[in-house]
Amino acid sequence: MNARTAGPSPQSNLTWLVAEREIASKLRSKAFLISTGILLLIALAGILIGGFTSKNPEATTVAVTSETAAVVEALPNTKVTEVADRDEAEQLLRSEDVEAAVLPSDDGAGYAVIALKDAPGSLVDALSVRPAVEILEPATTNPLLRYFIAIGFGLVFLMAASTFGGTIAQSVVEEKSTRVVEVLLSAIPARTLLAGKVIGNTILAMTQILALAAIATVGLIVTGQKEVLSSLGAPIIWFAVFFLFGFILLASLFAAAASMVSRQEDIGSTTTPITMLVMAPYVLVIVFNDNPLVLTIMSYVPFSAPVGMPMRLFVGEAQWWEPLLSLAILLASCVAAIAVGAKIYENSLLRMGAKLKLAEALRG
Repeated sequence: MNARTAGPSPQSNLTWLVAEREIASKLRSKAFLISTGILLLIALAGILIGGFTSKNPEATTVAVTSETAAVVEALPNTKVTEVADRDEAEQLLRSEDVEAAVLPSDDGAGYAVIALKDAPGSLVDALSVRPAVEILEPATTNPLLRYFIAIGFGLVFLMAASTFGGTIAQSVVEEKSTRVVEVLLSAIPARTLLAGKVIGNTILAMTQILALAAIATVGLIVTGQKEVLSSLGAPIIWFAVFFLFGFILLASLFAAAASMVSRQEDIGSTTTPITMLVMAPYVLVIVFNDNPLVLTIMSYVPFSAPVGMPMRLFVGEAQWWEPLLSLAILLASCVAAIAVGAKIYENSLLRMGAKLKLAEALRG
């Protein structure tokens, strides 16, 4: 086999040339570098503040009866609410007005701790005799931690996908409006140009994701949250894998949508539906982070799987085979999106003037 057949093809060389151009232009942008630095600092500050706050918790709100009031009032860092009976205590628990209730019990301790989802460890440990603990609605993880992890996954996906997806869209329209694309297409096939743009921005997005993962790891180690770090290890890895293919899918659609217009001010008219697909997982995972059904549906929908599946893995609600099945669905969707996106991009790139309709872009 000679060197000509063994080396990379001219097509792949052109693809990487376009990718390098996309990366270089972004790295030369002071706005991009400053915004990335601010994002990393915000992530680190959030983890550090959360870690230090967890070491200085607020007072635990506890419901008590007249029989147990004296026991709880003597404990440090507790706020007591006296109730008449167990029914009133359960009502306060379910409305989340108190975190726990200490009620009379027939066992050796003389009282028991009642909680809704998770018994406050500080309260249980502070009682002189360890009481029986009864959980009304057992939770797989700490509800507050679960909420913050949901915000983390959702926000990182939203910011990275929208930032770099928007970058691709602006780049495509800029090349069309300045007629640079005509020069590029005289030397580079349209699909090669699209592939280079997607690869270049995917590399940038993944670099940002890995930097955030490294920052999170450092922050958790510094604040002594090793248990949280150990439970987040596998979900973060899966998040990176799902984000990689999810972003390629979205990037192809962003480029295709942008190629249908010729002016920067018209970008929103074609990319808004894709932007909504990016925003939906962020909203859903925050609102329904404790809803197993919604999270399960999210973990199998290609656009929300990068957020839904890692979240389910973190809370321990996913079987070992589910990430593999979800990833297979995402890969199939990614292939389909690239095929459709490439066709629209190829057919629309040289069409100037008014916004092109989707049917016309598909027909060519």
